[in-house]
Formats: sequence, C-alpha cells, structure tokens
Amino acid sequence: MAFGPLGRVVAQVVIAGVAVLARAIPAAYGAALQNARKSGADKAAEEAARKGASFLGKARISKDEALMVLNLSEAEATAEAIQKQYERYFEANKVEKGGSFYLQSKIYRAKELLDEYVKEKNAEMMKGQQQGQSSSSGSQQQQDQEGKTK
Repeated sequence: MAFGPLGRVVAQVVIAGVAVLARAIPAAYGAALQNARKSGADKAAEEAARKGASFLGKARISKDEALMVLNLSEAEATAEAIQKQYERYFEANKVEKGGSFYLQSKIYRAKELLDEYVKEKNAEMMKGQQQGQSSSSGSQQQQDQEGKTK
C-alpha cells in the first residue's frame, strides 16, 4: 500500500524517535546508577534488603503478626501446631471456595516465617544442651583429676 509522502515522513519521524530513545534510555540508566552510588543509595538498598525488605520497599511480616495470622501464642508455636493452623486457614481461604488469595498469601508467609523461627529456636536449644553437657562433663573430668591427685 502506498501511504504517500506524508506517510513516509511520519514513518521517518517515528524511526528517528525510536533511535533517539534507544540511545537515551541506557545512558540515563547508567547516569542514575552512578548518582545512586555517589549518594550511597545502593548501600541503603542493600541494608534494607538485609533487614528483610523487598525491592518494593515493603518489610517482611513480623513474628508477632505471623503468630496473629495463625492464631497462635509464642508458647504454642511448635512445628505441628503451625502446620495444623496453616492447613486449617489455608483450606478455609481457598479462592475456589470464595476465599481470598491475599489472605492465603498472608497465611503462607506467616507459616514460612514461623517455620524458620521454630528451626532457630530448636537450634538454640540444641546448642544450649550441648554446651551444658560439655561443661558438666568438663567439670566431671576436673573433679576426677582432682580426686586422683589427692
């Protein structure tokens, strides 16, 4: 099809505009990265990511909120109780049953965080027990050696 001279001019202008943008956007992005490095914004973003914030700036769910979502107290937060509450609330909020995907995601994130919390708590308990056993066996060995020298 022939668009005539006007169509050709419009096509040339569009192609020229795309070519300019193809060069300008990467240059602008590079300049923005350099400015961020100079101002320390990249370090602030790394710090926020380390603290649990996502790239959208929202922080992770807190432990207290996770406990509230699954309707548990800190004392009740065992792996079995967390799994039981998770299954109960996740099933009750299925989208197919008229539930909410948002609530399901909150329930999933709460379970995820509490599972991590329980693992850390169990690891600390095991570490404490091992230290207690090693210190009691160490003191027993000292007592045995003192008894031999007397």
